[in-house]
Amino acid sequence: MYKQIAENKRRTVFIIMGFVLMIGVIAALFAWCYRDPWIAVWTVVAALIYALIQYYCAGNIAMAMTGAKEITKKENPRLYNIVENLSITTGLPMPKVYVIDDKAPNAFATGRDPKHAAVAATTGLMDIMNDKELTAVMAHEMSHVKNYDIRVSMIVFGLVCVIGLISDFGFRFMYYGNRRRENEGSPVGYVLILIVAVLAPIFAGIAQMAVSRQREFLADASAVNITRYPEGMIDALKKLQSHAQPMHSQNIATEAMYINNPLRKGFFSNLFSSHPPIEKRIERLEHGKNTF
Repeated sequence: MYKQIAENKRRTVFIIMGFVLMIGVIAALFAWCYRDPWIAVWTVVAALIYALIQYYCAGNIAMAMTGAKEITKKENPRLYNIVENLSITTGLPMPKVYVIDDKAPNAFATGRDPKHAAVAATTGLMDIMNDKELTAVMAHEMSHVKNYDIRVSMIVFGLVCVIGLISDFGFRFMYYGNRRRENEGSPVGYVLILIVAVLAPIFAGIAQMAVSRQREFLADASAVNITRYPEGMIDALKKLQSHAQPMHSQNIATEAMYINNPLRKGFFSNLFSSHPPIEKRIERLEHGKNTF
């Protein structure tokens, strides 16, 4: 498992570098097309500022988007005690605990580091899981905190938003720039900007999917290492599979954070899902039972 952690960290670094390179290439393309190097400078600066704001605020934004409510031990002793015990077991600071009023069974973790982490579970999850299964699910989420997956998710989430913002800016700049500068710029550049503006968000989404899928496998295995009970994680995943349903507050921006895909099922949602199929996750745990 430690080999997988190291491999995932290297892969994540390369993907983040790819995001930064993509932003730089798009900025340079804008500058070349409009023959103004300052466009590249301001595009990169604005992108970095936007990503930084996303990094520090995305956790609170995610909670607000999902309708999660923070709870105390008195309000929900079952969930709070499970998270508190896992915090002691893993040696992590106690995260904030949230509940989402939704019948769809699901959970997620967010934050920029273990000191600023939060975990959330839906009421539907708590209804169908026994204590061992709920502990396994929350151990999965605490694994995301321990492995700093939440930080990577926030960075990648911010960079994906930046790519989308720049692509939108490219479309608008082409339209208004052409109206004001009919005789300036390069026609080839305009075509390239159009291609990049269309393809960049797609590649960004695929990269986000690749990061998330590998980390879900790792979090499953880490949860078993924490609980020392593979059947708890396996049974929890089986229930997530059999009781799966879209969440009431669906949002593609927060999809990758959940333990199970919260979006409505369909061909394209499955093809570009940020989550590996649950049957494959169960299969990996079954094969690795004797190695945990």
